[in-house]
Amino acid sequence: MVDRISRKIFKQGSRTYFTSSWFFPRSVREDVFLLYGFVRSVDNYVDVVPQKAEAFYEFRNAFQESVRGAKVESFVIERFTELMRRKRFSDEWVEAFFRSMEMDLKKKTYSTLEETLEYIHGSAEVIGFMMACIMDLDRESFHQAGLLGRSMQYINFVRDIEEDMDLGRNYFPEKDMNAHGLRSLKKQDVLENQRGFREFIRVQLQRYGGWQREAEQGFRFIPGRCLIPIKTASDMYKWTAKKIEKDPLIVYKQKVKPSKARILSAAVSNLAAIRV
Repeated sequence: MVDRISRKIFKQGSRTYFTSSWFFPRSVREDVFLLYGFVRSVDNYVDVVPQKAEAFYEFRNAFQESVRGAKVESFVIERFTELMRRKRFSDEWVEAFFRSMEMDLKKKTYSTLEETLEYIHGSAEVIGFMMACIMDLDRESFHQAGLLGRSMQYINFVRDIEEDMDLGRNYFPEKDMNAHGLRSLKKQDVLENQRGFREFIRVQLQRYGGWQREAEQGFRFIPGRCLIPIKTASDMYKWTAKKIEKDPLIVYKQKVKPSKARILSAAVSNLAAIRV
């Protein structure tokens, strides 16, 4: 039952990750579902209007009780706690994750790239570390695993500009916006300075691309069966970046996401190309 619950939560939260994850070996796939069922559960408390701050803190407290060995009512928490112990996730990673999610409750703007990266460390890089543990990768791979999480999170920021503005958030460094004459990323302000916005997006995509390329150097650490879904997800985020690069204003017209058919096609191509 719990695995079905985790799959349902994961499926509702991410088309690309969820669809790609079916190409993991079964044992790895089930652990990936447990991981994302947990982190998406927390996302669901902070990425809504109005935010569910009380539920977030109750969930975090229940997790802390579970770590201490107490019985809790949440199957998602119990199974994640078991996964955390079995795969030896660092306590610091989970603490960093909760800190970043708490920032979504309290922090709306980021002045510098360093501030943004502090948020990304807990929201995405540590998830990359956990994924590396689930796949039993050498610790030498962790740097690139974190960068892959960072790059994917950053392209999500670009893709979700309007959605985040509706939540009152802007993850991009204010210094970048000021450099391109942008008062805000609200659609009305962007339409008054389209040239500045296009250049702003170009800078963000270049930043994403640099991290993505470095992250993919870590693919050499990943066994073929596990590399297929990882590379597929990476390919789809690059596809998203290219779509936005062609027309940056598209982020105000639609949510740029690959179709399930495109994801599956990419996975089949990677299946044929990667030795397993």
